[in-house]
Amino acid sequence: MDRVPANPDFVAESLQLFGLPACACNAAGQVFAVNPELERLIGRDASGLELPELFTARTAPAAAGRLQSATEIEQDWASALVASNGSEIAVQVHSKPLSAEETAPGAIFVFTDLRPFERDQSALRQSLLEQKAILDNASVGILFSKAGVMSSCNPRFAEMFGYPQDEMTGRRAIEVFPSPETYVRFGKDAGPLLSQGLPFEAPEAQFKRRDGSLFWCRVRAKAVDIDRNEEGTIWILEDVTDARLSMTEGQAIMTNASFTILFTRNRVVTRYNRSFGEMFGYDGNEALGIPGRALYPSDAVYDQLGREAAPLLSAGRPFQTEVAMVRKDGTEMWVQVIAFVVNPEDPSRGTIWIIEDRTKQKRAEESLRNALLENQAILDSAVLGIAVVEEGYNLRCNTKMEELFGYGPGEINGLSVQSLYPDKASWDEARIETSRNFHSGRISMGEYQLVRKDGSMFWARLSGRPFDLSKATGRSVWVVDDVTARREAADAIRRARDELEVRVLERTAELAGANTLLQAEIVERRQAEARVHHMAYHDSLTGLPNRALLADRLDRAMLAAQRSDRKLAVMFLDLDRFKTINDSLGHLTGDHLLKEVANRLCRAVRASDTVARLGGDEFVVLVPGIREASECNHVAEKIIDALASPIPFEGRMLHITPSIGICMFPNDGGDVETLMRHADAAMYHAKASGRNNYQFFTQTMNQAASQHFELESSLRGAMARKEFELFYQPIIDTGTRRIHTLEVLLRWRRGGTELVQPDQFIPIMEENGLIVPVGEWVMRRACEQSVEWLRQGFDPVPLAVNLSPRQFMNRGLIQSIRSILDETGIDPALIEFEITETALMQHGEQTLEILGQINRMGIRLSIDDFGTGYSSLAYLKRFPVKKVKIDRAFVKDLEGSAEDRAIVAAIIALSNSLQLSVVAEGVESEGQYKLLRENGCQYAQGFLFSQPVAAHEVMALVR
Repeated sequence: MDRVPANPDFVAESLQLFGLPACACNAAGQVFAVNPELERLIGRDASGLELPELFTARTAPAAAGRLQSATEIEQDWASALVASNGSEIAVQVHSKPLSAEETAPGAIFVFTDLRPFERDQSALRQSLLEQKAILDNASVGILFSKAGVMSSCNPRFAEMFGYPQDEMTGRRAIEVFPSPETYVRFGKDAGPLLSQGLPFEAPEAQFKRRDGSLFWCRVRAKAVDIDRNEEGTIWILEDVTDARLSMTEGQAIMTNASFTILFTRNRVVTRYNRSFGEMFGYDGNEALGIPGRALYPSDAVYDQLGREAAPLLSAGRPFQTEVAMVRKDGTEMWVQVIAFVVNPEDPSRGTIWIIEDRTKQKRAEESLRNALLENQAILDSAVLGIAVVEEGYNLRCNTKMEELFGYGPGEINGLSVQSLYPDKASWDEARIETSRNFHSGRISMGEYQLVRKDGSMFWARLSGRPFDLSKATGRSVWVVDDVTARREAADAIRRARDELEVRVLERTAELAGANTLLQAEIVERRQAEARVHHMAYHDSLTGLPNRALLADRLDRAMLAAQRSDRKLAVMFLDLDRFKTINDSLGHLTGDHLLKEVANRLCRAVRASDTVARLGGDEFVVLVPGIREASECNHVAEKIIDALASPIPFEGRMLHITPSIGICMFPNDGGDVETLMRHADAAMYHAKASGRNNYQFFTQTMNQAASQHFELESSLRGAMARKEFELFYQPIIDTGTRRIHTLEVLLRWRRGGTELVQPDQFIPIMEENGLIVPVGEWVMRRACEQSVEWLRQGFDPVPLAVNLSPRQFMNRGLIQSIRSILDETGIDPALIEFEITETALMQHGEQTLEILGQINRMGIRLSIDDFGTGYSSLAYLKRFPVKKVKIDRAFVKDLEGSAEDRAIVAAIIALSNSLQLSVVAEGVESEGQYKLLRENGCQYAQGFLFSQPVAAHEVMALVR
């Protein structure tokens, strides 16, 4: 930047605009111009003085030494001026040479008063030192943790656990607990309270030192920030054997400052000094003419600064603030801005801006403020009262201290410590004891009775120490803990102990005589405990290990297999059609069958194998110590052979077969849950493969299970998405070959395109209960379609609707049928319900009642899949059914199987004797049709006549 012109009058005028204390002197060092700010700073007129006379005796020689070079180059240095009263004023000096074109050379000196900044820094440092002293000298252990990891602790905490303090940082909290189980229980107690922002306190908790020894602590905790749990938790631990800890947390930061001068007019940069270019990253005159807005990060910041500065600058008054500004490269900085108009009489002539880079100071202040806020949060979150005391008065304290004594915020500050004691004698006693301890270099600890603001008294444990142990009468920090409840409890325990000793003496004689009885009771108790333990881990019916004991043995077997480099097998066994026996012959028969199966399984396997019952008809066999999977074949075949022979019971011979799923460790899974799940999947594959066999687990079974899950998930929303459709298949009169009835068949168009076959989704709906609402929809939609065909003028054709077993036993079935008949207006004679033979036989009299109610509505009933279940002719004669349907399994090989022809002829003859019509399903050839008609079968259904068709294609068949 060019030198300042040396015209004395111009220099004097320029100094008036600086806004900072400044003067000008010639090359000889004589001051010839001074602005009012410098006069106010030093309290005297400096005009005519030698420049070194402005400085203190300590700094004057340095100032004199810089005088000669100041006339040639710009300089900055820290120094001190002397005020009129002799006091020292710390300043930052900036010198700039004057132009030597017109007069003798000289320089301008600008002074920045550093005293406010030093006072602020001193106050911040003092506050941090006080708080650090509180933490370092606290007699309790204090820990900060976040996400189960120790982030910092005070020396006392590390000392309690026997670690160097730096080794505690980063250590997992679980390491200081006696066991992982203790840690988990502790977390379950503390977690819910801390997550809600509530304090947590545990009177006693056991911890583990580095050397493995255990000790007990009183624990108190609270979230550092109750609104943000992720900020961590403060823990205060007190050794209940009189240990005291101190806490530590503190930080300090130093800052620097810099400034620049900028001239603007009409919001455009017109002039600036070299410091501006260095600060903002502009070269030479590159920034001349740029808009002032370019120096600010956003329009909002620029406009806000304008709104604040305009009222003062327009009135000719200076404006000062701190604001964010932006360098040429886009980086932001935080600055202090002082602004003056060039001419108060004419503000339009422009504005002078003195800018000091305070980015470092701002960051330092922010760090200090955060440290203060963090430490204050720590103090306010502490569950102990903490106070700083000097010369018998409380200087400051935390929130808990105010709560303990019943004072409002700030009321204890400045309060005499004596006023917290009930009388002067108590105060004198405590003061003497404290003085003795402090002068001996010890922490002062003791329990005293104190008085609250409302006059009530309580017992407190006091722990204090001087900030500086070498100054026993200086400032000290005190920790106050309310121990009233503990003392009362101790007194109560003491009284109870005395009473107990008396009672013990009285009872000693009695106990001697009762010893024999007690021993008997102990034996009986142990036997009861053994029975309870056995019941907890064994099945009550069969005496086999239950699921819990099986999981334990499987865990152990996996460990043993890893050590021995062998394998183990898990065999999941389910009894085929056990439910049929249990439901038809009763639970007593079912229980006998299960016990006999358990006995046979135990005899079929080795003594080292485990046979367990999971519940119902599910058993698991654990086979350890095998080398190859092929060894399981022999075990599975032995189990199947063991269950092949009938089981006699009450005059009956019961037959049962198993379906067995096998998976191997470690090939098919590495944990209990996975092995059980895979064995279960293999068992279901065995059932699907015809039952009474065994299957090894493969990954394709997982895929099948996944496909089953996806199918079930899609099914749950299929009705809402209107993906279900009704198809219709004709049942023809074998005499006329004309349509007699239409069977209603459900189809699912998954995703609107893929047609899923009924045998894929109907069993899933039966299993999860969706068959009930979907079945009701089928009935309603079929009735609506029939009414619609009649409305279009077509001849009435009865519809045969299937009722699933689960739907048939649903309590709301009858009401649902009535509602559909009433709402659609269909003639009940046009509806026929098909019910499977097995469903009819399951519930005896209840089935008869339901069928009776349906029959009385005028709806016809037929038995579907006749010949595949367990029929009772006694029930069949009583059921109000009009028709039976021969299952397609008997029709398929009718032409080539004499046995099937005999069965079909017998069914037709039986039906005719009971006056029932007969429908044959699955008719696909003229030969089958001819044989059925010759045997007197009235109706037939199958692809020979028509495949199932959509509703719009039905009437073409009817015509």
